[in-house]
Amino acid sequence: MAKVAPRTLSGFMELLPQQQMKMEKMMEALRHSYSVYGFTPLDTPVIESSEVLLAKGGGETEKQIYRFQKGDSDIALRFDLTVPLAKYVAANYGKLSFPFRRYQIGKVYRGERAQRGRFREFYQADIDIIGDGKLDIINEAEIPAIIYNTFKTLGISKFKIKVNNRKLLNGFYSMNGMSEKSAEIMRTVDKLDKIGAEKVKNLLIDDVHMLPCKAENVLDFMAIQGTNAEVIERLTQYKGMDETFDQGLEELIEVTKYLSAFGVPEENFAIDLTIARGLDYYTGTVYETEMTEHPEIGSVCSGGRYDNLAEYYTDKQLPGVGISIGLTRLFYVLQEQELLSDDIITSPCDALVLPMTDDMSYAISAATFLRTKGIRTQIYGEKKKFKGKMNYADKIGTPYVIFVGEDEINEKLLSVKDMVSGEQQKLTAEAAAELIMKSVNERNSGAVIKE
Repeated sequence: MAKVAPRTLSGFMELLPQQQMKMEKMMEALRHSYSVYGFTPLDTPVIESSEVLLAKGGGETEKQIYRFQKGDSDIALRFDLTVPLAKYVAANYGKLSFPFRRYQIGKVYRGERAQRGRFREFYQADIDIIGDGKLDIINEAEIPAIIYNTFKTLGISKFKIKVNNRKLLNGFYSMNGMSEKSAEIMRTVDKLDKIGAEKVKNLLIDDVHMLPCKAENVLDFMAIQGTNAEVIERLTQYKGMDETFDQGLEELIEVTKYLSAFGVPEENFAIDLTIARGLDYYTGTVYETEMTEHPEIGSVCSGGRYDNLAEYYTDKQLPGVGISIGLTRLFYVLQEQELLSDDIITSPCDALVLPMTDDMSYAISAATFLRTKGIRTQIYGEKKKFKGKMNYADKIGTPYVIFVGEDEINEKLLSVKDMVSGEQQKLTAEAAAELIMKSVNERNSGAVIKE
């Protein structure tokens, strides 16, 4: 029978064990960071009804979605975690407490062209806060703090959280007679950092059919820069010209007001009027986060406020605000640029027990004891020579090897070898557990990402 060549489809990531352990460490850090802010974990189905997913995606969503028939069912793979969340909250409204704060780390699917750092299947790590009828602006002000502390926990310190408000943009377009094209303009302007001002201007003229002078007005507005206070001062010059603009400005001022109280340094936060976000459902504050020393990576955490996402599933008003980290893409680029820490333990076990006698009862008991102490322990039961056993220990990168031979059995001790220092000592099972646990905790206390 002809063999089928094992291969992975383009745009899908598979990791080797040590790489997968680093990915798991990142997920663990994210779960901890999100939990600190009172978010509850949630999981939603990977497959949904197409009409649910396409209810209000807008933009490029319909072009990218994986959609197929199964019998009479028209179903699709989720393209993000936010739309399924809106469905979930609408369906379980009577059973939830509001504001409902959830985090979710899960795979999503987009049928776009696979390229370097861009995947068709990838993990997103999301948080969202959903209100019942209303959702106070303080929640939008808290989001930068969550981003800041999450990135610090991961080990990233040189980053910038860029913030804007869609109401500012809508108000600006309205006062310039461009309201009908606001969604198209924002989707086009959102490409500024990728293709530059000149190409965006051409797109506005050729594709959005704007007059050249109008396109220049848009780009001039987007070019307002400076400190947060300076940008706000420039924006106040437009105050009183449009009600929506004024509301967006007020919200932007409110978000920046609480920065220091939430512990976010101004060097990690900037008002950036070019931030629009491509999806139509954002209605207020929008966020993008960039690693300042690696701008080529692009935004690694983005999101914003949405007031009307659930209107397609319920008559109840369920406003929300949320952010998403493209975890697979971030991991890929960090790995490519060798920014993932080599200090954290990537072995599947903290201790590898090597029985050196035919009767493995004592070795099994030792492994069982270590596991009761919370130490990830593996017992090597293969009938191989000593060199083969040690080669295995080296390959999996275990921090400690425990030898169990006749002497150890007679003395009721364990020979514990530190695979980093090479030091070996005989200890009681209790002392061995204390030594290994302390060492492992110290090694794992560091950040997943190195500067």
